[in-house]
Amino acid sequence: MELDEFVIMPNHIHGILFINKPEKENWNFNKFGSQSQNLASVIRGFKASVKKHATMNNIDFAWQAKYHDRVIRDEREYINIKSYIQMNLQNWQQDTDNIYQP
Repeated sequence: MELDEFVIMPNHIHGILFINKPEKENWNFNKFGSQSQNLASVIRGFKASVKKHATMNNIDFAWQAKYHDRVIRDEREYINIKSYIQMNLQNWQQDTDNIYQP
């Protein structure tokens, strides 16, 4: 698992995760089963470790219950998403979720 482009916003994060399994030859789609070594387990572990750090340091913090994921299917989509992430912080002043708007 590699973290590509990312940004930490005041109330959310954006990131591109690259899952690299060169030894994997056969990919299965939407199968029920073990929830380890997949995107959900990575997100769950990340959220748990951040919450643990916040709790241990008396930081008032809570995650929203869900997350949005998307499979990037081609180079054009990758470039568009990467650009969106890079511009997100600059666009924060106009964001309707920004409670600190002037």
